[in-house]
Order: sequence, then structure tokens, then C-alpha cells
Amino acid sequence: MRVRWAIVVALAAGAAMASAPGCGASAERSAIRIGVAAPLTGSAAVLGEQMRMGAGLAMVRRNAKGGIGGRPIELDYGDDRGRESQAVVVAERFARDPGIVAVIGHFNSVCSLAGKPIYSEGGVLQFSPGSTNVDVCRGSDWTFRNLYSDDYQGQSIARYVSDTLGMERASVLYDNDDYGIGLKTAFSDEADRLGLTIVSEHAYEREITLDFSAAVDDAHANGAEIIFVSGLYNEAALIAVTARERGILTPFIGGDAVLSEALLDVGGDAVEGMLMTTPFIVHPDIGGQEAQDFAAAFGEAYDRTADTWAALSYDAANQLFDAIDEAGADRTGIRDYFARMTTPERAYHGVTGATYFDESGDCLKPAYVAVVRDG
Repeated sequence: MRVRWAIVVALAAGAAMASAPGCGASAERSAIRIGVAAPLTGSAAVLGEQMRMGAGLAMVRRNAKGGIGGRPIELDYGDDRGRESQAVVVAERFARDPGIVAVIGHFNSVCSLAGKPIYSEGGVLQFSPGSTNVDVCRGSDWTFRNLYSDDYQGQSIARYVSDTLGMERASVLYDNDDYGIGLKTAFSDEADRLGLTIVSEHAYEREITLDFSAAVDDAHANGAEIIFVSGLYNEAALIAVTARERGILTPFIGGDAVLSEALLDVGGDAVEGMLMTTPFIVHPDIGGQEAQDFAAAFGEAYDRTADTWAALSYDAANQLFDAIDEAGADRTGIRDYFARMTTPERAYHGVTGATYFDESGDCLKPAYVAVVRDG
């Protein structure tokens, strides 16, 4: 089943394993090596797969043009499984390997936070195309991201529910990890400011909690007009299925980690009409010709539809390639190049728009609201 996404609105600005093209081929000794840290197995593997394919497509296309200064690019993939403990293992491997000049990753905020001190101590740049927790970039000169953070995303969701949908009562179900808690907190704080009442709140453990009946019953009993899921696509789908099976028709809204083709594989008709925020979506109404060219190339390479995370990873890889082309294959030089990208004039312009950073390494991009339609 293929997801059909429709863009609802752009919010004004104030994130089965498949082989990437060329993956596994032995590189020449002169290859420039970049680590890619992603959840290639586990509950977030569908999202990590898109990261892998997006970065891999960028590598193949750049190598077809001669690489960087005549040197081929090689991507070294590390599977963090979306878990803190495994992220530490991956980060330590990359940081200790002097041949790795930079790292694209991680996806899950808990993984980026776990890896951050290791990358900082090892002096290797960490560039995340997926982690949105507010603390990911804070306190490190070596961590950057090319999407918004959860303070902005959570506030945007609350404003959309209150101001655009005109609702006054919401229920919150959240993943009890750094991403779920951070996004939930930003949403709840802004909801309180707006007078949007949180009528019930329930935490769950990703991959462990399977029964959501009490949580959706509580939301319904307390008159929730909408249920906000602060977590990943799998649990969002299971929650929606549970609600619909119990005759509860309350609409749902989620954060960016809900947007995945796998949402429909798990949720089917139950997720029809589900809303979610996203920093970008591969859609005819979003992005220019470069975005459409990327989507076509991705489809030709993989016979798959590119999602948000593929596009952000494609951009992250190409931005790194440009930095290496200018600063050389030197860890400190690459970090310093990124640190200077602080204005629109110095931004990298890619598929997902302009990427430049504040003093913390954060990137502010618009948030869009998408809806599952005719899925």
C-alpha cells in the first residue's frame, strides 16, 4: 500500500533494509570516507533505510561526476538500531577511525544525544538529518542538523490545533524517550499558553507497549477533540487502529516521525485523515525542480518513493561533499566550514531548501502539515 500525502498548510518559520547504490564495493585507498549512523534494524528501520538510500544516492551521483577533487566518496554505514546503547558503539567506532572525516546521523534523538560527547571528544562532525530534540546541538561545537528542533515543532502543532482547527481539548500519548518527551513538552507548554486544555496524557515504551486501549478510552471519556501522538509511525498506527476498533473516531495529529509509508502498512484505513508535521515532503507542491529531479532519480535507483528523511539525508550528504571540496578532507576544517554557515548568503541550497545554522548548530526551516488522504 502506498501512502498518498496531501499538504494541508505550510507553517511559517520562526527533521526491510535495502542496499544503497554502490554500498559494499571496496573503495580505492584514496577514497574519502563518511560515516552514516542510522537505525537499519529495529522499529525505526524504515526511516533509517530512507536515510541510507538518500545518502547513497548522493554518493553515487557525486562519484559519477568525479567525486571530490578526483577522489571517490565511500559511505560507511553503522546500525544504531534506534537505541542509545548501540549508538554509543557506532559513535565510538566512527570517532576512533581516523579515516572517517564526518558522520551523517543519527536519526533518533536519543542516539544523537548519546553520540554527541563521543563525536565532540573525537573531533568529528556529527550532522543529523532526523534528530529534533532541543538539546541535540546544544553544548557541542561538533553537532549540527538540517531540520528544525522540537521546541518549534511542538509549538507549531499546538498553534495549528488551536488556531487553525479551532479545537480546545486535546489528549497526548507520547513515547517515553528524548524525542517523545521533548516534543510533548513543547506542545503542552504552548497549549497551556494558548488555552488549549490537555485532558489526558499517557506515556508508552516504544516496541514494548502493545495495548493502548486504556489511553484512547481515557482520551474519549475526557472529551478530547484530537489526540496528539508524540512518537514514531508504528505506535501512531497502532494507537489509531485501537481507537477505531473501539468505535472512537477522534482525529489524530503527530510529529514528523509519524510520516512514513510504513504508517499505512501498519495502520491501514485507521490512519486515513491522520495529520502530521514535517520539515519537508516530496510532493509536487513543495520544492522546485531540484526536488522533482531528486524524486525521479530516487525512484529510478530504488523503485521506491523518497520520503522526508531520504531528502534530508541526500541534502546532508551533498552539503558535506561541498564542505569537503572547499575545506579538504580534514575533520576540523569541515567543522569550521559548517560553523561559518550562519547566514542565508552562506547557506547550502538543496532539495529541502536553504540550510544554515545558528550559533548552536541548529537549523530553522518551515514546518508543513501533511495528511494521509486516499491511502
